[in-house]
Order: sequence, then structure tokens, then C-alpha cells
Amino acid sequence: MFKKILVLSVFLVAPLMLAANSDSTSTPEHGFVGTKTCGMCHRSAKQGEQYKIWQNSKHAQAYKTLETDEANKLAKAKGFTTPAVKTPECLKCHAIGYNVKASLLGHNFKVEDGVQCETCHGPGADYKSLSIMKNKEKAIANGLQIHTDMKTFCVKCHNSESPTWKKGETFDVKAMWAKIKHDIPASK
Repeated sequence: MFKKILVLSVFLVAPLMLAANSDSTSTPEHGFVGTKTCGMCHRSAKQGEQYKIWQNSKHAQAYKTLETDEANKLAKAKGFTTPAVKTPECLKCHAIGYNVKASLLGHNFKVEDGVQCETCHGPGADYKSLSIMKNKEKAIANGLQIHTDMKTFCVKCHNSESPTWKKGETFDVKAMWAKIKHDIPASK
């Protein structure tokens, strides 16, 4: 009899406990699709050749810089015992997706792509489809991030915490944005 009551309690109470412990304001975990997937739509002239702009940027090379002897020397000088490419304090500004569940990484996603589309625009698995991307509000609801205060966003990485930051240096967001600007051209 006790076993029947216990089993019945688990079936009746467990769903209530799950509901009570769920946070209705929590953000869903969106998956990463990778630059190859983003580039399928964002490489055309109509889209401003955004993929090409990224490929030619230092952001696309950010991970590769961690694979150098110089990066390893900098990491060691900062007191890290792992190579730069395996040091979370280095990866946090040179890559994305290195610290998420593997189930959130799509088959086209590569950490080695460095500072990529989803670094700034958020994981794209839930907003990548054309039907969602055509509706800005829907895309944002599905994880697209649009930054209105570029300086606040960019200085999360471009700051004095970097071992290559020069004392007294300030981040010139206007000049730096000009190097990677990738707006969609206005329709004619």
C-alpha cells in the first residue's frame, strides 16, 4: 500500500514541483549554427556581402591568434597554465561556443571561426529561417540580438583586460565600426 501511495505521489506531485520551480522569465537556450550557415544568406550583394566583410576582418582570425607562440607567452605571463587556445579567459573574447553544451552546437558550427556572426547577433538556430528573419520582432523573440549601444557591447572585449591593450588607449567605436560595418543596403 505504501509503495502505491509513493508512486502516486511522484506522478501527482512531481509535475507540480517542476511547474513551481520553472522560471517563466528564463531565456531559452538557442543553438549555434555557425558562419557557414549564416553565410548562405548573408553573402549576396543584396545583403551587403556581410559574410565576405566578416571573412576579411580580424574577428574571423581571432581564434587563430590564440594558436600562436605569442599568445601562449601572453597567457603564461598572465599566470595561466594552459595554452591560450584552451584558456577560458582568452577564449571569452576570441571565440564563442567553447563553453556551451555540445547539443547546442550545430553541425556547421566551429569554435575555430573565432568572433563570428553569433558572437554579436546571438545563437541563430531559432531565428535563421527566412520566414523569421523577415520579421524583426519575431527574429528578436527567437534570439537575434541587435545592439543599439555599440560601445558598451564592444568594450566587453576591447578593454584594458586584454594583455595587448596599451596603457591610456581608448576604444574608438566609430573608427572600429567603420572597419567591420555590414549593414544591409537600402532597397532601391
